[in-house]
Amino acid sequence: MISGRASGQGLKGHMIRNGVIFFILLVGLGLTLLRFTGGIGSVTYLSNKTPWGFWMAFDLLCGIAVSAGGFAVATACYVFGLRHFHVYVRAALTTAFLGYFFEVIALLYEVGQPWRLVYPFFWSQGTSSVLFLVGLCVALYLIVLSGELLPALFEWLGWSKGRAKAVGWTLPLAVIGAVIAVIHQSSLGSLYVIVPSKLHPLWYSQFMPLFFLLSSVFAGLSMVVVEGALAHRFMRGYMDDRHARDAGRAVLACGRGASFFMFGYLVIRCIEVAAAGNWHYLSSGYGAWFLLELAGGVALPAFMYFIGARGGRQRLVQTAAIIAVFGVVLNRFNVSLVAFNYNLPSAERYFPSWMEIAISVFLVTLLIIAYRNICARMPILRTHGNYGGEA
Repeated sequence: MISGRASGQGLKGHMIRNGVIFFILLVGLGLTLLRFTGGIGSVTYLSNKTPWGFWMAFDLLCGIAVSAGGFAVATACYVFGLRHFHVYVRAALTTAFLGYFFEVIALLYEVGQPWRLVYPFFWSQGTSSVLFLVGLCVALYLIVLSGELLPALFEWLGWSKGRAKAVGWTLPLAVIGAVIAVIHQSSLGSLYVIVPSKLHPLWYSQFMPLFFLLSSVFAGLSMVVVEGALAHRFMRGYMDDRHARDAGRAVLACGRGASFFMFGYLVIRCIEVAAAGNWHYLSSGYGAWFLLELAGGVALPAFMYFIGARGGRQRLVQTAAIIAVFGVVLNRFNVSLVAFNYNLPSAERYFPSWMEIAISVFLVTLLIIAYRNICARMPILRTHGNYGGEA
């Protein structure tokens, strides 16, 4: 009786989940059609004063930041030889690849003319433009990530010779990927260095490229921990015993690495506020919000990471990872939306339409579906029986 009731509840939950996904996809496809037939004004509240809105903040800045786990984990494992991270390498690279791929898809909504997306590379290079650098890094890093995932692809296809060649390129690709990712993450911060009059002084800094880079590292490591916890909860059937056994050590290793970068970021941010003489802004409403971001989104998870990693408290590290991800998301929203155009009257400030948010939810849903299907078929969360997990 109990088994039958549990089975019925599981079937009901499965149907509800599929119904929600179907609804999101249906709404997303409808809004996509509206966007590309009615123009960007038909689905957004963007204007000449605020040409970048929710899509820029969430899809680009947040998406790229949490995708940094790919280069962080690959560099730690393959370049520095920290094998504790090995169990998370393929999952992190898969997340990074899908994150960058769907960033390109999101840019199609922003640009509105997909066939012109390649123009900056072949017909009208803006080599002095930061946006050109951002686009070039996205394209190059997608290629590198594809190469880093080739061993898993060839294992799935059963092509042992191709896999052997792909494994030989693991270290060079990890180095190249790290260089490109560092340039890309910092260049996103450079986009806001050129707007000192529009960005609130507490968030504006000449060191924003460094801030974006450091925060992307602990955002990526935190996302790897969150993703691992979710995978253990909802995708346990795609894992082998080795992955489940070694994941605990990898979580603690990510916690140690993230706490190191978070403390460094926190110290540099405080020094920058003091050096710029911006202490008086802390007594304002924006100052309270800035302190909330820094204390709640950086300092708190940094100490939680430190205590959890030293004491082997995996659950505490996972909780810290969730807070850290939200902290970085809050920072990117503050830089691109909340503190941007802070001097405009409230009536002229930008606020996203529900359609902008719905399209982003649609893209995230597609990403999750793609990730789940890849893990179900390819050896991402498990070791292929013929190779023993040596790469």
